Amino acid sequence: MAIEKVKEYFKQYGMADRVRELEVSSATVELAAQALGCQPCRIAKTLSFMADGPILIVAAGDAKIDNPKYKAQFGIKAKMLTPDEVEALIGHAVGGVCPFGIHEGVTVYLDESLKRFETVFPACGSGNSAIELTVPELEQYSGRKSWVDVCKGWQA
Repeated sequence: MAIEKVKEYFKQYGMADRVRELEVSSATVELAAQALGCQPCRIAKTLSFMADGPILIVAAGDAKIDNPKYKAQFGIKAKMLTPDEVEALIGHAVGGVCPFGIHEGVTVYLDESLKRFETVFPACGSGNSAIELTVPELEQYSGRKSWVDVCKGWQA
């Protein structure tokens, strides 16, 4: 199960005990925010696309992909992976996708929309899991290639 893979991933850093398994679904931004008692914008949603291979973009819960910004960054039109492709290429099912414990060859990007928070809540491989991380921790443990600015709708 993917959550076990994520716990194993965090175990090497002595952080497996910080992975929270929730009693209720956290498979969408709204459900995760309710389950965790936080604002939806602090949910770090992980979106799966195909570029020069599978990529993940981790963005704030209130951010949406901006197609012109995405194309300017990656040189192609944004094309999200299908649920079957997500599980096969990334290693987690939709609802639990995160940048931890993923398959080799997946490139991770963090969107600028996350930088306004002290802590955020990404999923941990299942539709009822999360971990609270500071933004520097997210940078460190996500194995991110770089920060990008490919979202809209979150600026005040």
